Amino acid sequence: MKTSIATVSISGSLREKLEAIAAAGFDGIEIFEQDFIADDASPAELGRMIRDHGLEITLFQPFRDFEGLPQPYRAKAFDRAERKFDLMQELGTDLVLICSSVHPRALGGIDRAADDFRELGERAAKRGLRVGYEALAWGRHINDHRDAWEIVRRADHPNVGLILDSFHTLSRKIDPETIRRIPGDKIFFVQLADAPLIDMDLLYWSRHFRNMPGEGDLPVRQFMQAVAATGYRGPISLEIFNDQFRGGNARLLAGDGYRSLIALMDDVRRAEPEVAVDLPAMPARVTPKGVAFVEFASRGAEAVQMEALFTTLGFTKVAVHRNKAVSVWQQGEVRFILNQEETGYAASAWAARGTTVCDIGLTVSDAAAAIRRAQSLGARTFEQPLGPGELQIPAIRGLSGSVLHFLDHDSGLDGVWDVEFETIAEPGQGAGLTRIDHLAQTMTYEDMLSWSLFYTAIFDMQKTPMVDVIDPDGLVRSQAIAATDGQFRITLNGADSHRTLAGRMLSETFGAPLQHMAIACDDIFETMSRLQVLGFEALPISANYYDDLASRFDLPAEVLAQMKSAHILYDADEAGEFFQVYSRTFTGGMFLELVQRSPGYRGYGGPNAPFRIAAQKRQMRMATIPRS
Repeated sequence: MKTSIATVSISGSLREKLEAIAAAGFDGIEIFEQDFIADDASPAELGRMIRDHGLEITLFQPFRDFEGLPQPYRAKAFDRAERKFDLMQELGTDLVLICSSVHPRALGGIDRAADDFRELGERAAKRGLRVGYEALAWGRHINDHRDAWEIVRRADHPNVGLILDSFHTLSRKIDPETIRRIPGDKIFFVQLADAPLIDMDLLYWSRHFRNMPGEGDLPVRQFMQAVAATGYRGPISLEIFNDQFRGGNARLLAGDGYRSLIALMDDVRRAEPEVAVDLPAMPARVTPKGVAFVEFASRGAEAVQMEALFTTLGFTKVAVHRNKAVSVWQQGEVRFILNQEETGYAASAWAARGTTVCDIGLTVSDAAAAIRRAQSLGARTFEQPLGPGELQIPAIRGLSGSVLHFLDHDSGLDGVWDVEFETIAEPGQGAGLTRIDHLAQTMTYEDMLSWSLFYTAIFDMQKTPMVDVIDPDGLVRSQAIAATDGQFRITLNGADSHRTLAGRMLSETFGAPLQHMAIACDDIFETMSRLQVLGFEALPISANYYDDLASRFDLPAEVLAQMKSAHILYDADEAGEFFQVYSRTFTGGMFLELVQRSPGYRGYGGPNAPFRIAAQKRQMRMATIPRS
């Protein structure tokens, strides 16, 4: 499979784009006219520079408003095409994209357009070039790939073929199965883009909201299954128009693009096993079974504060590392690791951010398969020197340079606690906390699509629609991603402004990856009763919240009184209930959440987020008021 990406898809100058595209692993590029016009090198020089990067020019575009024109516009269109042919030969590419006309004087008629393309095909053939025709979703007369194919079929020229674009087909809700009837050798090129489902003008939607396959809501996989079934074996290329991407990091975007293409085609291969897909073998998406550990990097007085926090939550210090200044605190299935090393990765994370979550361990079905799939999709692996008796546990880099380790049972990696650590105590009675319910990662809004793709491409996880969380000082966008069985859940929270609570954490901690985690319990009232004895301080919630809660839910007065006393928040849907309590913010801007979730409830207490944020900001203001 030959992978390609349009230069318009990522930010930067043409030269910066080429470096990013080549580094990501693409085979070629669609070159947009604007990109090389802005460069001061000649077309021939640019062609050599592209090839020096190990890339080929898979497509030249766009050529607009060609077919169906009356004279003298028709003659001028052919003259323009000849000049573009000159340019293509200088660049060193043989295929041009011609999109369906939007010219106000363009005339309809399948045969008229076919005659134009037959003549253009003759001219292209004399130069050894090819012409591809694409139906724009907003074309004046041709806006459906089926009509574009009929024009190509009637043109009946070997140098004239069809170009398919997933956005133009899927945005108009055209059945992609109709593609299966097109001969694969008459499809000259395939472009891919996803998009969120938004009810708006097609042209505006296309120009501003396209994203990588897997980042949106369109059935791109079904589109590519139909294409693959035709026998098409040409380039698979990304053509993305997105305001957010235009200001993003070119290398990150190119890497996301490559990951999206490889993951998509792997899905196609699995969905249509009888169809040949030229792609190196990789494991299927790996099922995450839960969080094995959360590791905090800390030092000095801050580490003492963390140990005190763990104690008030009912955790017991159960083990210490045989070689390092690392301790394990446990309650139920929850393990917190406190790393106070002065060298190595955790030390560098602490030096950059202060106390922070530097590492997350995931229990997976197959750790070796997880690392192989992640590597196939361009993830960066992580290793550091091993001490005596230490296990080589596979790991990749996660958000903001953090680390994700993979543990499983079959390979014995989940036995690391016995191999590397010395037991000093058994877990105590605790407070009834059982397991990690979900993690909440904070990032800039522009990075949300990237990390959503990261998790869903590597792991067998599904995303939910993005929701807005109201902060008194701005807006935070949130998206949950979860394994089908709910054993691993993560929420991605994108901040636009440093004035929001999430944005403030990002700015003050240089992009710390994890802002809070939720720990499950079976009986939150019993848990809170035990925690109060241990000295745990919950985040105080306004009494007004409970007055409003009584008007929205039919809760018994005695239960509501208990909730108010313990600062427990509540949400419910048709499937179940959700109780939650928040800790006060602690060092590093982090906080904890304790939850009791009914089996059917799939949410995260989203309606309570504005009240939680307001309470946290009150706490922060109170902490800054000088005492007399």
